Amino acid sequence: MRSTSATPRKFDDRHDAGRQLAHALLPYASSPGLLVLGLPRGGVPVAAEISAALSCPLDVVLVRKIGVPGFDELAMGAVATAGGSLSTVRNEKVIAGLTGDGNAVFEAACTPELAELARREKLYRAGLPPLELAGRTVVVVDDGVATGATLRAALHAVRQLRPAQLWVAAPVFLGHSLAAIRSQADQTFWLRDAPSLGSVGQAYHQFEQVPNDEVQRLLRRPPE
Repeated sequence: MRSTSATPRKFDDRHDAGRQLAHALLPYASSPGLLVLGLPRGGVPVAAEISAALSCPLDVVLVRKIGVPGFDELAMGAVATAGGSLSTVRNEKVIAGLTGDGNAVFEAACTPELAELARREKLYRAGLPPLELAGRTVVVVDDGVATGATLRAALHAVRQLRPAQLWVAAPVFLGHSLAAIRSQADQTFWLRDAPSLGSVGQAYHQFEQVPNDEVQRLLRRPPE
């Protein structure tokens, strides 16, 4: 596992955070078959900076949080897809606390999110096939990690495609998420471990929502 030195200042924006992460990853630019996967939407600008700095391909791993009906911010789990591999991560503690049949509630909540994954796959890929991940060094990138539920689903989906190495890079980790993610990645890169921050956005000066057309533009940009 690897880390970068911590920095107390806020990131200007996602591109600034991506450039800082890219600097930490530069010694690994020659890793076999290096490939960067961003989590849309916020992780893609960060991933694009890493892809450009390391002159390696950029792609996406699509993830959707499964929220409790009526309390969407409370995650029951997440679903993810990468290279045709679908993965589901469940928060059994939350599901067990639901009123009625928790499994049925979870499955019902998954249905629209799976449809949204399919829609975004078509939107972002524009008919292009996903990149082959087997035997490659894959870096999964997000703009920050709060609970880690969506990122864990992404890692599970990618791991099923048999990469040689599965790495994680994120500018900031909140709460206890860093320990949970490090246990599932071969290497982890970060700039700030901030257990006391209330949200990922608090680590940034600018943290506006990334529009879909910006994600599409960045995915079409060739490595520099």
